[in-house]
Amino acid sequence: MEWLAGTSADVLCLQEVRAEAAQLPEAVREPEGWHVVHAPAAAKGRAGVSLYTRREPERVRIGFGSAEFDGSGRYVEADLPGVTVASLYLPSGEVGTERQDEKVRFMDAFLAHLKELREKAAADGREVVVCGDWNIAHEKADLRNWRGNTKSSGFLPEEREWLSRVLDPADGGYVDVVRALHPDVEGPYSWWSYRGRAFDNDTGWRIDYQMATPGLAARAVKAYVERAATHAERWSDHAPVTVVFDGVPGRH
Repeated sequence: MEWLAGTSADVLCLQEVRAEAAQLPEAVREPEGWHVVHAPAAAKGRAGVSLYTRREPERVRIGFGSAEFDGSGRYVEADLPGVTVASLYLPSGEVGTERQDEKVRFMDAFLAHLKELREKAAADGREVVVCGDWNIAHEKADLRNWRGNTKSSGFLPEEREWLSRVLDPADGGYVDVVRALHPDVEGPYSWWSYRGRAFDNDTGWRIDYQMATPGLAARAVKAYVERAATHAERWSDHAPVTVVFDGVPGRH
């Protein structure tokens, strides 16, 4: 709540909320000055995504038209003036299990949605940004210990190739906004395991992205990870990934 009170963000995307809306304190469920949509998972205590916007959305959509995943608490999008913003929590997967098969099915269905979303937005003169936990580190620069994770879910060759398709101008057509602004750096990491001293040693992963259509990505002027100063001050194993856009359509 301290962070929320201090942020100047226009939109906040949350993932892995886990709670039903009624289980949240009122100050979290409906903070003053925000319009909020919660999309909990049908499976109690799992997943869950939320969108907080300063302006009332013109339209809200939960899920992306998938019979398997629309009740899984993994996707919500909202139309604001000139831009569609979405909160995504892509399945984490686990090699050799049904969880990885589920992740692959989600990825296949979601890429089709991303392309359709981009095309519809372009036809309407809109931009798109999909924010959240994509649970895939794209390149070696996106995780500290890449050598030890080449066979781990989150850095599998086929997962990385899928993310390359999302970013291919001839396929998905999106731009990794943070990487575009920080092309030659390790990280900046956004997730650190609670095990060991991963946070203190900055042994992290960059798996939280803002993927935007090129027109919106070109307006990004600043991107940073709001990493806590110390391990004790963390309030999640993730840290907020914040992007500042200049001249967004409809922004006053």
